[in-house]
Amino acid sequence: MKKGIILYQSKYGSTRKYAQWLSDKTGFPKVETKKASPDDLSSCDMIVLGGGLYASGIAGVSFLKKNWQRLKGKKIAVFCVGASPADEKVLQQVAAHNLKDSLSGLPCFYCRGAWDEDAMTPKDRVLCKLLQKAVAKKDPASYEPWETALMEAMGQRCDWTDPSYLEPLLRYLAD
Repeated sequence: MKKGIILYQSKYGSTRKYAQWLSDKTGFPKVETKKASPDDLSSCDMIVLGGGLYASGIAGVSFLKKNWQRLKGKKIAVFCVGASPADEKVLQQVAAHNLKDSLSGLPCFYCRGAWDEDAMTPKDRVLCKLLQKAVAKKDPASYEPWETALMEAMGQRCDWTDPSYLEPLLRYLAD
């Protein structure tokens, strides 16, 4: 049987939830990137990194970059978690932005997370409000899917997490 590990970086809890669901399905242990050691990777055949998506950046990708030499020859996958609906074009842009150089070509999967302004840091709350004000100036008919989701979620508590988002990743790991 293949041995694997799920590394994750979660700010508000959705990525941690997906990492747990993935751990339950695969039997791989889950470890926060800030507690992970490069030695954790040496005996693994498969490595999955999950990170929240913040301003197009996938949290935790830097761990893979720093430890790339230890990852060669292993099956690696990345999943990111964000509040927007899934959009293949946007996911490709996110992957291109985050998975460059040695990480280029790694498969990247998307899971929809949650939205809770009360749980956000003051800085994140202000940034989201500024973004909402900018989007509100546009014609709603021209909104991108993420803009529609932002405008609908503002002022509400939403949880879109669902283990079914992990199915494409699980199929990849099973191949």
